[in-house]
Amino acid sequence: MQVKTPVDQPVIQAERITLRPLRASDKGLLELYAGDSRVANGTRSIPHPMPPGSVEAFIARGLSDDRKADVWAMDGTVAGLGEVVGVVSLLRMEDAPNKSEIGYWVAPVMWRSGLASEAVGALLDANPQGCDTVFAEVFQDNPFSARVLTNAGFRYIGDAETYSVARGANVPTWTYLKKMK
Repeated sequence: MQVKTPVDQPVIQAERITLRPLRASDKGLLELYAGDSRVANGTRSIPHPMPPGSVEAFIARGLSDDRKADVWAMDGTVAGLGEVVGVVSLLRMEDAPNKSEIGYWVAPVMWRSGLASEAVGALLDANPQGCDTVFAEVFQDNPFSARVLTNAGFRYIGDAETYSVARGANVPTWTYLKKMK
């Protein structure tokens, strides 16, 4: 089920979570979970420690009319889990129409619960950006995230590396692709 929101981003219902646009009231839980070094070290862009104002800026970017990425909070209230148990996003690729890159993280307390797989699957099924192709990358020291992608039908296309702000270093990655049509 999809419902349009004020930022023209659908709300997507999965079994245990609702993917919904960010809201200002998410600040505390986003700071708690994204501020955890285990989460930050698994991403390219989350710094650790988290500088003041960065979560507010993240929420503002996610709600902006000219945003480059659609960002959804994984809201688990429908299953009694919590208002924010993770984040999933689709970043539009600038030079490639109808192509996006998916990214996600889940609160450490919810690791290995299947919520990342549920969120990625629901977002791909809804395909709110009308993508022909979705790309993803995961750090090679995170095989659990790689499994989320392969279970969702992504295929491995190669190795690369990217800079991690939290780690302050380039990190080897695995790159994946999923054809949507």
